[in-house]
Amino acid sequence: MARTRVRITSLLALSAALVLVTGCGSDSDSSSRSGTEGKEGKPVVVVTTTWEGAFAKAAGAEDVKVIVPQSVHHAPDYDPKPSDLAAVAKADFVLYAPFEPYAGKIKEAAGSKAELVEVSLDNDADKVSAEVARLGKLFGTEDVAAKWKTTFDAEYAKLSKDLKAAWPGGKSPAVVTQVFTAWSAKLAGATTVGTYGPEPVTPAQLADLSKKKPALVLDNAHMSTGTVLPDSGAKQVKVVNYPGEDLDLLPVYRNAAAELKKAMSGS
Repeated sequence: MARTRVRITSLLALSAALVLVTGCGSDSDSSSRSGTEGKEGKPVVVVTTTWEGAFAKAAGAEDVKVIVPQSVHHAPDYDPKPSDLAAVAKADFVLYAPFEPYAGKIKEAAGSKAELVEVSLDNDADKVSAEVARLGKLFGTEDVAAKWKTTFDAEYAKLSKDLKAAWPGGKSPAVVTQVFTAWSAKLAGATTVGTYGPEPVTPAQLADLSKKKPALVLDNAHMSTGTVLPDSGAKQVKVVNYPGEDLDLLPVYRNAAAELKKAMSGS
């Protein structure tokens, strides 16, 4: 996702947290990290956000600890706490995204032997299926991941069919989408005529995108820059990428579909 800067305060908080964890921990704490700690012997997984958590849950992980609270929309701005490091110290796997640069520092500071796994966070259906299958193999839960994919494929097909039936005049709507919400355009079968972001739209981009006369603008709720194409007549649709605290990925698609259908219906 977007290029980000690690705040000095984050690093200071991490250093302070390290002192607390190492001061309170013991050899038995660090040596107890094992998949047997998880439910029914399944791996203990620590994830930076609910997005990685949803991927892990879909892949079959049952013991999942989320570090960054859902209320924090921009994960790299989060300051790790001592309890976060304590959770990492007992994990089998730590899942993170490339734009969360403190993940490696968390693992190092906690002295964890967990496997650090980079996850490609993209809700494109094909990419999600590939990542869930990869994680399922990594966790040893391939059967759960395969069952989830069957459910996901059926739900995705249903939502996509419903959205296509809602096309205004029976024609695929032209859309401009933020680069990290392109998956929702694909879900709707919309025709993408331009993309923007993650940086704010420049005057030149604004002029170019407006000329393409999109019916909809798909905005990333977590990186919104406000109204993208003012005075263009295009309806702006807010798309949420992150799942809720239940770590269920399917509502992300259902909610996006509902917003898109509402926008296409003119209501």
